[in-house]
Amino acid sequence: MSENNYQPPKVWVWNQQDGGNWSKINRPIAGPTHDKVLPIGKHPLQLYSLGTPNGQKVTILLEELLALGVTEAEYDAHLIRIGEGDQFSSGFVEVNPNSKIPALFDHSATPPIRVFESGAILLYLAEKFGHFLPKEIAARTETLNWLFWLQGSAPYLGGGFGHFYNYAPFKIEYAINRFTMEAKRQLDVLDRQLANHRFIAGDEYSIADIAIWPWYGSLAQGGLYDAAEFLDLKSYKHFQRWAEEVANRPAVKRGRKVNAPSVTQQTNSTSAMTPRILICVLKINASPNKDLTVALCDVVAQRNDLLIQPL
Repeated sequence: MSENNYQPPKVWVWNQQDGGNWSKINRPIAGPTHDKVLPIGKHPLQLYSLGTPNGQKVTILLEELLALGVTEAEYDAHLIRIGEGDQFSSGFVEVNPNSKIPALFDHSATPPIRVFESGAILLYLAEKFGHFLPKEIAARTETLNWLFWLQGSAPYLGGGFGHFYNYAPFKIEYAINRFTMEAKRQLDVLDRQLANHRFIAGDEYSIADIAIWPWYGSLAQGGLYDAAEFLDLKSYKHFQRWAEEVANRPAVKRGRKVNAPSVTQQTNSTSAMTPRILICVLKINASPNKDLTVALCDVVAQRNDLLIQPL
């Protein structure tokens, strides 16, 4: 039915086929669809996620903490294949009743603490380890201002602009125009803020940058929706400067690779192979020569045909 003659029914009925590319994972009910226990690795922090923008927030922060020498931030990253419905397993619903990635169990406490929603995980980890969130009240509040700005703004960029521009089964001019206007307004907000500050919340790198970059910084570098020209992103000079600086941080580069969607293809056999990037990233911090391991991982990352069998 075209956008011009649609009339809402008195009672809405779900038609899965109308959901476009995401019809397999979107549904109007909550709760598990199947029983499955989540795997548990050797570290207290157990992350269940996928390398989407929301997933990258958490792995970037964890890699930044490890880069500072916070060994307690070692973690196990478990791939949640949202296209296959892993987020609807009984185990995942236990850690996040909303069935969205990322989700975290902290086994350093008894019973384990569950943390879901990416912003909540960033705040939890920043407070737990005492980094990337200022302690002084004004600076802390400004950082939280921007963390919550992202949590409220990103759905308009992803679920609004990204969906109708890139994923919807057909183009709707009104929807694209409406959400393009909002996306550009948000970009202008960031550009104006960054005109007077090196980083989002001031002169110090914080969870505000870590939260915002995977959505907006990735967009600036052409990593989301292939919309850089359409949105005229080059015109946001201060925003572009910030996006490039954050992108060049080694921990950001590592964090983006963990469970990256483009490199996490698995077989359907009973001895399913583990994605090579996941193995690579998780082994970095145990290596006696971390620089060499990172270099080798970067080489392996360019080989899309390679997978590493688990030991």
